[in-house]
Amino acid sequence: MADAPDEGQAALAEGIGPDNSLLILDDDEAFRRRLARAMEKRGFEPVMAESVAEGLSHVRAAPPAYAVVDLRLEDGNGLDVVEALRAAREEARIVVLTGYGAIATAVAAVKIGATDYLSKPADADDVTAALLNQQDQKPPPPENPMSADRVRWEHIQRVFELCDRNVSETARRLNMHRRTLQRILAKRSPK
Repeated sequence: MADAPDEGQAALAEGIGPDNSLLILDDDEAFRRRLARAMEKRGFEPVMAESVAEGLSHVRAAPPAYAVVDLRLEDGNGLDVVEALRAAREEARIVVLTGYGAIATAVAAVKIGATDYLSKPADADDVTAALLNQQDQKPPPPENPMSADRVRWEHIQRVFELCDRNVSETARRLNMHRRTLQRILAKRSPK
């Protein structure tokens, strides 16, 4: 009974296409293994990597059709792998995952070639939907839109990133006192 694929999984496997190779790059071993098992059940053929160096090695050896890349890794930034994969395989579908979600990093990820950007915790259904989403399809509206405080925080983070993380320059551009900005940056993001 468990061996027979259901209609939903057959349709999903058909949407993946003939090349079902998937790179999962994340330094959280438990998450990486769980996601790999779940993606395998959905018809992908995952290979796992835990560092930028290992991810780049996989990309050079056999660029995958799909990739799920964590943004912050112990040995560097996952965007280096996104850039290398985009150069090696232009049509690759790449989703960037991070626990440190900010609009500025999402924009940077998409600019260098990521197909989508998801904040952790993201489950296998979210990842699959992002990998298989076609460009002409609009995503559904968010169930829980950002609060006004969160939008303000995201804007401050974006300007901070655009100013190369220079607090004084960011404060000048936002027309706010430098110490006030430092207090805002030291706090966690609002919900």
